[in-house]
Amino acid sequence: MPPIIEAVNLHKAFNGFVAVDGISFQVQPGECFGLLGPNGAGKTTTIRMLYGYSPVTGGSLKIFDEPLEKNLRGIKQRMGVCQQEDNLDPDLSVEQNLLVFARYFHIPQQQARNEARELLRFFALEGRADTSIRELSGGMKRRLVLARSLINRPQLLILDEPTTGLDPQSRHQVWQRLEELKATGLTILLTSHYMEEAARLCDRLLIMDHGKVLVEGAPTELIERHVGREVIEVRAPSPAMLDFLKDKEIEFEAVAQRLLIYNHRGSELFAHLNRELSCAGCSLRQATLEDVFLRLTGRDLRE
Repeated sequence: MPPIIEAVNLHKAFNGFVAVDGISFQVQPGECFGLLGPNGAGKTTTIRMLYGYSPVTGGSLKIFDEPLEKNLRGIKQRMGVCQQEDNLDPDLSVEQNLLVFARYFHIPQQQARNEARELLRFFALEGRADTSIRELSGGMKRRLVLARSLINRPQLLILDEPTTGLDPQSRHQVWQRLEELKATGLTILLTSHYMEEAARLCDRLLIMDHGKVLVEGAPTELIERHVGREVIEVRAPSPAMLDFLKDKEIEFEAVAQRLLIYNHRGSELFAHLNRELSCAGCSLRQATLEDVFLRLTGRDLRE
């Protein structure tokens, strides 16, 4: 089967500023594909090109094996989009927000009501159908925006930071719903600043920065390749520790008063450091996607 999304050498520039600089990737049917990167990396710009909000400056973009620019209306009928903003209509009730949105897809009224009720049940909002948007919590609003993006039964769901600003309980509830959607075979493209979210939901992901692709692969593969299975953290490392690591050419990163030692050799290195260098303040933990992200994109704050 052809990929659901095929981007080749995709470019986007605004008045001479290059926001997306020649990225290429594919999203296969039924997978959850993640776009990760720090603020200003080009993620949201890429997403906006995918659903036709922002025209492509250069390169080619196919969705459902069709050039986007040749059949934008038909392609948008087959996708759902959950944007960062909670742009619900505050003058309408919860159910009315879904029913009005269904009109954009020419869904018959009774079918739209059935779909709306099913989506409200799925997102645990069935008791709030007649509630004003102003009375909803942040988590409820986010779940309703997600429900709205599914009213047309899309074949491709685009999620731009779907859980930003949610408390942990709400975030995990959204993750559970997205996992259930994945299990139905729905193709999902996701951007997120939560590495735990990306590692849990994404089959493959792409990390980008300054508009360019840094790496692409499955989360576990990227962790193994760029960090290793485990990370040793050392508080206030001694000169002898630093000399040992440099002499053995062991990869490490100095972060303030800590060392992060990227360990491809299992727990034996940790045991050696404790035995030979009396490694006070050492701890051994499992490597995460966040380690990969910070190592590749840096630790400086972005505006």
